[in-house]
Amino acid sequence: MDITDTATGHLFVRPPDRMRWEYERPERQVILTDGETLWIWRPEDNQVMVGRAPAYFGDGKGASFLSDIREIRKSFEVRLEPDAEPGHYRLKLLPKQKTHDIAAVYLSVSKDRFIVAQIATHNDYGDITRITLTDFTFDEPLPDDIFDLDVPPGTDMIQMDRE
Repeated sequence: MDITDTATGHLFVRPPDRMRWEYERPERQVILTDGETLWIWRPEDNQVMVGRAPAYFGDGKGASFLSDIREIRKSFEVRLEPDAEPGHYRLKLLPKQKTHDIAAVYLSVSKDRFIVAQIATHNDYGDITRITLTDFTFDEPLPDDIFDLDVPPGTDMIQMDRE
């Protein structure tokens, strides 16, 4: 359908399992996980959706492996691709367990610092999700409360999955 959506925001990661995505545009949204639980807060909708993180971030969805890079070898077969951009390696990750959600993941990794600069996830339907990472900071400690979600009173809580 040749549709492109663009979002911008910030990503905070604390290995082995904490991750916070803060989308600023097109609409504010916070996605937070501690490896077990996933929270998605949409202030404009006055709601928080809660579910099990593995159900939504399993198999590399959402670049979840950034919170524990060791997960790559567990979940993917890794190949070095020849068509990388200058100054980068291009890795092709093929899921060991096939799903329709992820056919392949391509990582662009800088040759000088080995930093993941871009993640492109391809699914079986021909859709591509590209995440470009810029303005990295590795030496600043993250406060513990950045991985907490302060939900305003009166916010609707929606359970995304049932056990």
